[in-house]
Amino acid sequence: MLINHLRRGRRPTVPGRLAIVATVIGLVLTGCTAVSGADETSPSSAGPASRSGRSSGSGSAQGGPPSAADGVLPDHTSAYDTDLPGVAKLDPALREAVQRAETAMTKDGITMQVTTGWRSKKYQEELMEKAIRKYGSKKNAKEYVADPDESHHVTGHAVDIGPTDADDWLNRHGSRYGLCQTLSNEIWHFELATTPGGTCPPMTTPKK
Repeated sequence: MLINHLRRGRRPTVPGRLAIVATVIGLVLTGCTAVSGADETSPSSAGPASRSGRSSGSGSAQGGPPSAADGVLPDHTSAYDTDLPGVAKLDPALREAVQRAETAMTKDGITMQVTTGWRSKKYQEELMEKAIRKYGSKKNAKEYVADPDESHHVTGHAVDIGPTDADDWLNRHGSRYGLCQTLSNEIWHFELATTPGGTCPPMTTPKK
């Protein structure tokens, strides 16, 4: 219609122009619909995981690696971080003694962290399995890791402290708070082994 009008040197009437506009809009909408349909069915956009940008996996299963609930602690954990199970489930008297020691060594310019506190049996079992793989046998591994039924970490009666200058401070002053290094081969392992101000007992050496 538009071409006929132009050939005849005529301008389209208002109704004619409206019809032309409607036709153009219809063509545009049809093209958009076709493009949209192609995107929905393309392999790159198919499936709810791709559209949401998230994996469909549900994360760690119940049988996954030990977590914070098993006593795994993040770096720079303080003895005052009682929102963490690894600290909260320590024997209360031990936790209080470590807190007091941490406050005192902070005044001496030393930053202390609890690298391990309470551990679940699951956590301790994994540590034993890793030690067996590293040292070749359970007999050798027991020189470095206790069985879950023997570990004082599992009962909440032991803490591992870092870094080395904090361990050194505790070896010199820990008995003020009843804290003692109890294993000769682990300078980081402390327990409430004496009364505050008392004398620490001789260290033990784990037997193979």
